[in-house]
Amino acid sequence: MHAHAIFLKLAVFYSLILFLMTTDFNRIGDIVIYMDEKSIDNWLKKTFELLKSHCLCDSCLGRQFADYGSGLTNKERGFAIKTFLTMNAHRLEDIELLKILATHGTFKPAIKTLATFGIEIQTTDSECFLCEEILDDLPKYADEILQKLESVDFNTFLVGSKISTLLLEREDELRARYYIDSGEACKSEINRELGKYIQKHTGNNPDFQNPDIVIFFDTVEKNISLSVNPLFIYGRYRKLVRGIPQSTWICSSCQGEGCDECNGTGKRYPESIEELISHPALELTGGKGAKIHAAGREDIDARMLGNGRPFVLEIKDPKRRNVSLEFLEEAINQHAKEKVEVSDLRKTTREVIRQIKARSKFSEKTYRLLVKVARKIETDDVKKIEQSFQSVTINQRTPQRVVHRRVDKTRQKRVFSLKVQQILDDHTMEIKVYCEGGLYVKELLTGDESFTTPSVSELLSSSIEVLEIDVLKVHSHS
Repeated sequence: MHAHAIFLKLAVFYSLILFLMTTDFNRIGDIVIYMDEKSIDNWLKKTFELLKSHCLCDSCLGRQFADYGSGLTNKERGFAIKTFLTMNAHRLEDIELLKILATHGTFKPAIKTLATFGIEIQTTDSECFLCEEILDDLPKYADEILQKLESVDFNTFLVGSKISTLLLEREDELRARYYIDSGEACKSEINRELGKYIQKHTGNNPDFQNPDIVIFFDTVEKNISLSVNPLFIYGRYRKLVRGIPQSTWICSSCQGEGCDECNGTGKRYPESIEELISHPALELTGGKGAKIHAAGREDIDARMLGNGRPFVLEIKDPKRRNVSLEFLEEAINQHAKEKVEVSDLRKTTREVIRQIKARSKFSEKTYRLLVKVARKIETDDVKKIEQSFQSVTINQRTPQRVVHRRVDKTRQKRVFSLKVQQILDDHTMEIKVYCEGGLYVKELLTGDESFTTPSVSELLSSSIEVLEIDVLKVHSHS
């Protein structure tokens, strides 16, 4: 084999150069060694021009050829390129290339090789043209990140970064000038290398969809910031008493400032399901605030019984994420004893909030209602009611009691069955309704002055008053 080709073969193997583009190659073991001298010459020329024009660190040189050579970091790739060039320049006694490698490449082997020719090079601390030493300084910034993470409880993370417009434009211009289409963005390398360092030293893994924490490195200001994502806990709640709203109800008169009307509390109701559940959760996690996202809501005067209503508790800026959910469930149930109970607590993601809210509009529900009929309940009324509301579509305009806070429109909802459980006296009966989610069940009974039709009131030609209402079951797949 030609002596020049033999040298190239050995040099490439030694330098781990796996990325010289060609079609004619030989294989030694599992390493492909490319032997097309025209391709090699073109690649050498391109690399020579890059280093001749600009000072490039190992990482930024290697990044320009990031598509070639699996299993290498850009820093390793750049070092290998410079090694290959230094060896070739030494063989050919190419002093010009060695000087470029020594100065613009800041490559110590090139400096030492020049010394063998009796040439001393005074090195300078020239900054890399493309990263201004940011990549070489990454270990320093990674250690700073680790210090900031010491006080944060997290399992997953995501790294982001900001690069100056000037550096981005420099790289774009350089790649356009030298027809480089195999490079990787500087931001990608920063994010990846910082991520690898954090993963190695914390044992935690990156998560590109739902990270516990986002680490942001501003390379312009040389500033590192942490953004702790909320902790989301799925569960079901049962509301055992009437008169408690689902979420905190701010006093409309003072907008939460406190006034005579709300006895200085700033709230229309002294407590809510949200507050009863959130208080123990905030104590346990050290969060700064909490909010409940539920699959629909029951009226304030309704109980939520049976298997409970699905909800997601969002805890903002938690200091502790790895908490015992069994302990939290017990703490909530003790704190809200005889008012609210929670069950089936488990960690979840923000996406589940969207899912349970979307399902709540259609999820079937079973209700129990105690109603009073203005006229005497006749014997055949029971059969008439049950037959008339077997698999029937209800046209329901937004009820008058909620139209001030809901869109005024007519909805079509299904009632699957309506059963009279018992007649308590001449005017009072207990009814069970199984229906589609989103139906205003009170109005199914009262008719709401014909805003809902058909209705039990319309069927019996009598006004009806709802005395009690309970949600017995939310039929969901959560």
